[in-house]
Amino acid sequence: MSSTFMGLETARRGMMAQQSALYTTGQNVSNASTPGYSRQRVNFVQTEAYPSIGMNREQIPGQMGTGVKAGSIQRVREGFLDVQYRGENNKLGYWQSQADSLGKMESIMNEPSDSGLANTMDQFWQSLQDLSVDATNSGARSVVRQRGEAVADTFNYLSNSLSSIQKDQKSQIDVTVKEANSVLNQLNKINEQIGGVEPNGYLPNDLYDERDRLIDQLSSLVNVKVDYVKTGGNSDPKVEGKAVIKLVDDNGSELGTLLSDSNYKELKVNYDGVSNTVKTIKLGDPGEMDETKDTSLDFSQMNSSGKLKGLIESYGYEKKDVTDPTKTVAAGTYNDMLGELDRLAFTFANEFNKVHEDGFSPNEISNKTSEKIDFFSDSGNVTISQSGFASRIQISKDIKDSLDNIATAEGGIDPLTNLPRDPANATLGDATNVSALANVINEKLNYKTNEKSDFRNYYQNVIGAMGVMSQEATRLTQNSTSLQQAVDEKRQSVSSVSLDEEMTNMIQFQQAYNASARMITMQDELLDKIINGMGTGGR
Repeated sequence: MSSTFMGLETARRGMMAQQSALYTTGQNVSNASTPGYSRQRVNFVQTEAYPSIGMNREQIPGQMGTGVKAGSIQRVREGFLDVQYRGENNKLGYWQSQADSLGKMESIMNEPSDSGLANTMDQFWQSLQDLSVDATNSGARSVVRQRGEAVADTFNYLSNSLSSIQKDQKSQIDVTVKEANSVLNQLNKINEQIGGVEPNGYLPNDLYDERDRLIDQLSSLVNVKVDYVKTGGNSDPKVEGKAVIKLVDDNGSELGTLLSDSNYKELKVNYDGVSNTVKTIKLGDPGEMDETKDTSLDFSQMNSSGKLKGLIESYGYEKKDVTDPTKTVAAGTYNDMLGELDRLAFTFANEFNKVHEDGFSPNEISNKTSEKIDFFSDSGNVTISQSGFASRIQISKDIKDSLDNIATAEGGIDPLTNLPRDPANATLGDATNVSALANVINEKLNYKTNEKSDFRNYYQNVIGAMGVMSQEATRLTQNSTSLQQAVDEKRQSVSSVSLDEEMTNMIQFQQAYNASARMITMQDELLDKIINGMGTGGR
């Protein structure tokens, strides 16, 4: 036989359950604008029916329900959308860093424009053409020297500016590594907190939200795969457990463990390659002095996208030489462009000097002596050296000291006698060598191995390749942004707080609470009839 007050208890349970739902609705409304917050819901569960099964059970027609309780408070979230979002976020981080670095490079190269290298070289060529009209014109020689200085200054400016941006890229790499390590440290602490809550049967929804927010942030920096390990104890079947985060490549193969269920590994980028480039990336325990315990990854084989990879590819990394696999070379967006500038300056200056040395300057003609006068020189070396030459190219001291050292008259070997020409026989008005100097710009030279081209075409190819790369990076950034936003909108449609929905739920729970309260009132009237109204007949 059921208890006299069973109805009261059933109604009380209903009030308590609806009250929990109203509290949860209030929590959702309060956090409607909180970043990373996932809306929560109360999972209502029926309480045990009466009577329970047993030999001494009460013989009644059937089991009666005894009410409801709040079984758990759970986040509304779809894990598959999280995986999709992090995949797109990872690609976006990579292409954004690529587009940013290429955009900076384009602004420095500034082509086509009136102040770019191509226009400066055209003006230099035009000044030689003007001098070839009248080789005795000192004013024209002055313009040639000034235009030559402009060419050298432009090479210096481009090389130094690119090197400066490259240093900034290195700083960004260091900041990104610190950010990744900070996120991993926070995730490790959250794992510890989750490990302390879940065994007690609770769902730490706020910790889950914060953890997911941090994993989203980490996924833009490096490519990660997230697994979960159950915490054990008296945990609810719906618990997510501790997160285990692994660094993976773009094919999903694991490269190392960033976060385990008990500790985390710090990322470290080593600038141990040629020309101070990145050769290896290490994963090690925080504060660990024994580097033999670290996991070392060769960056050239690290096919794992993300902002960090994009920055390193822009800054520079070591890879094997394509022509000679036994050697290693520095690669990367900025290293490649600096190398192209060095190659352009070195090849052009060498050929220009060679033609200039063969000619006779007014001073040589006046002195009747033949000297080897360079037009361009290397500020850091006696002889011109290719590596870094674009940053050191300058007008030679001889040309700076005297305009009459510019070789205008024809020299070299006389094809009739096969002997060197005598400066005593040269004339000041001869502009044959000036025309030869002007032709160096249009001459097909070996700027790249087995690939001859004139200065303009080669430079246009270099600028064109940069433009295509930048355009592609910008396009893929836009595509990745669209995809990331599309996935995020889907995710928000599941997890974000809708005030309209919450208000509807609030009315539903409120009315259910009122109905339960009404049931108590009704039970009170029944009991009043039994206690105060029965057995009073005949009074």
